Amino acid sequence: MRVIITGGSGLIGCALLKELVKDGHEVIALSRSPEKIQARLPAGVRAVGWDARSSAGWGDLMDGASAVVNLAGENLKAWRWTSSQKKKIQDSRVNAGKAVVEAVEKANVKPGVLVQASAIGYYGPHFDEILTEDSPVGKDFQCQVLLAFEASTLSVEAMGVRRIIIRSGVVLTLDGGALPLMLLPFKLFVGGKLGSGKQWLSWITMQDEIAAIRYLIESEQSKGIYNLTSPNPIRNADFSRVVGRVLKRPSVFPAPAFILKLVLGEMSTIVLDGQRVIPERLDKIGFRFKYPDVEGALKALLK
Repeated sequence: MRVIITGGSGLIGCALLKELVKDGHEVIALSRSPEKIQARLPAGVRAVGWDARSSAGWGDLMDGASAVVNLAGENLKAWRWTSSQKKKIQDSRVNAGKAVVEAVEKANVKPGVLVQASAIGYYGPHFDEILTEDSPVGKDFQCQVLLAFEASTLSVEAMGVRRIIIRSGVVLTLDGGALPLMLLPFKLFVGGKLGSGKQWLSWITMQDEIAAIRYLIESEQSKGIYNLTSPNPIRNADFSRVVGRVLKRPSVFPAPAFILKLVLGEMSTIVLDGQRVIPERLDKIGFRFKYPDVEGALKALLK
């Protein structure tokens, strides 16, 4: 296969391209700084420049590609979401989607499948309600960004391209993302729940995240929306106890909600408001998780 990945230098993109090139596939990583990232990429992966808003300079690569995976976008994590940062976050995603669509339009031979990234933040804050792929979009900033990101590549379906939307949960990996930050207080012997601890954490290991993406690309009957989360979400307080048990560290020092709100502002919703998400459609098409429970996942990661 020839696979084009936008956002290939990001956490998920980097893990995905490593697995694809290891299996002998041709992988092209689009980047605004191709010379800078080329040295960090595995042998066999080609970095190609793009402006993240048009098909200029790279669009011909789309012709005859097997798959394109759109992961591009400004990182949601910032110290605080200012008005300018919010605009940058939204514009980066919508413009990247438009650039991909433009390239697909110009391709004589359309790609077989387009994987459009999203996240479970699409559903917004919830308490104990179980959320599936049919649950409605939420109302806060993150929800609206993800709604726009998903919609940015919708028009490729009318061109005959199979489109998959992946709504990823919290991806557990030691290479970056949330987990190293979540583990740090425990390593310093001050770990504990965040806020009330009742909020749900819908998670997935990086190994299962990549396996699910590849499963969806290769399963020609797969299309539409898929939640990429473990079938066993866990409350934050329970997660903290599991981390403490695996690391053999105390988990009795809570981080009060008001402090997190003071420090993080509006961004505190990411850690204080959870979603209880299940991968209903992945289960229906026969995908099986290697790490369905969090204790087994953490033991494997931290061994």
